Amino acid sequence: MRAQRCKGTRDLSSEEMSRFRLIEGIFRESCLKWGYEEVRTSTIEYLHLFTATGTLTPNRLRRVYSFLDWDGWSGERVVLRPDGTIPIARLYIETMTEKEPAKLFYVTNVFGFEETGKETRERWQCGTEFIGAGSATADVALVTLALEIMTKLGLKGTELKLSHAGLIRTLLAEFGLSHEEQTKAFDQILDGDLELLARLKPERPELGRTLATLLDLKGKSAGFLKNMMSLFNRDLPELKVPFNNFIDIVERLEAIDGDYQIDITSGRGFEYYTGLMFQLFIGNEPVGGGGRYDALIPLLGGQDTPASGFALYLDRLMTLIKPETLAQLRPTEEKILVKGELERANALKDILGLTNRLHGAGYTADVHLGGKEPANIRWRVEIQSKEPRYMLTDRISQRKFEAATETEVLASLNRKKRSPSTTK
Repeated sequence: MRAQRCKGTRDLSSEEMSRFRLIEGIFRESCLKWGYEEVRTSTIEYLHLFTATGTLTPNRLRRVYSFLDWDGWSGERVVLRPDGTIPIARLYIETMTEKEPAKLFYVTNVFGFEETGKETRERWQCGTEFIGAGSATADVALVTLALEIMTKLGLKGTELKLSHAGLIRTLLAEFGLSHEEQTKAFDQILDGDLELLARLKPERPELGRTLATLLDLKGKSAGFLKNMMSLFNRDLPELKVPFNNFIDIVERLEAIDGDYQIDITSGRGFEYYTGLMFQLFIGNEPVGGGGRYDALIPLLGGQDTPASGFALYLDRLMTLIKPETLAQLRPTEEKILVKGELERANALKDILGLTNRLHGAGYTADVHLGGKEPANIRWRVEIQSKEPRYMLTDRISQRKFEAATETEVLASLNRKKRSPSTTK
């Protein structure tokens, strides 16, 4: 039988891994500079961790990889994590409640069965979680970090769309729905099921009309939101609190010259969010998103703790990194190839000895054991049985340099590395 990949999965070539590591590195560096700490959670989690939050709606429940964790006597159903945030919330509740606020980041894979073939079943995310801070300033700081990373990746034309879960959830509560029913309806509405409004049959018909109006809400300023609030305030004063929170966030974003669009329907796929929701687009392609989820930690059995976060979709970002950007951002290495007369006694010992010393000096060095020389080598160092003992060749200029000892080899490489003339 011919070897083949599992359906719905993908491998990453060396070029793709270069893109992966570039994104990962810029993300990690940015998070550390903002005071975040890196964590990692288990690939396998209990199923009830996700059903308790309402994240796994009946539609999504059919798309997770779940199985029985059998211990010989009994078992509990577990899943390959379909989400990055909920495991972090679980980790926080179990071991990190003394850290408040807790600023955490991660790079992880998430899993979901995908029938159409348009998405892979294993996807990678770079995510942050800001636990213990409930202010509008914290929301704006989170958005700023996400946009900063996009800029550092050289991705121009990033579009920020803002929504607010509180507006929709407040209305759904007025429909008399339970929390579970609200979560289900929230997901359905943002997925475009507007007929749901008719099926809900509220006692107050204005609720359906207001919800339909909200879903069409698109604008560009805090003033726009204020006008909308005044429009709804007479019939539905309950919306004043989420509107004021949304306005507060937008005003702070405007104060730092942030560019954004208000689009209530941009919150698709954020079932457990309670406040600000945002998504990042390049063209029409979503490349990241996040927001506030103050109810999540209490739902998992923790204390009443505000929290927010975002994730960048690493797989999608990889396809958007241009080759010239990759070359510009990727650190350049002076790679060295060490060669010798392999038929000579002790030749391999000499080759490996010099290679190890080069590694100790911080160089990337490989040994040549026959065949074609790699194309990405800057320097060739040949160990000879005659004088001069070492011959260095600059593969760019084709100039040659002699050395009598390993120390002279290192000294010559250091000089040429500092000299710009060798690159011409």
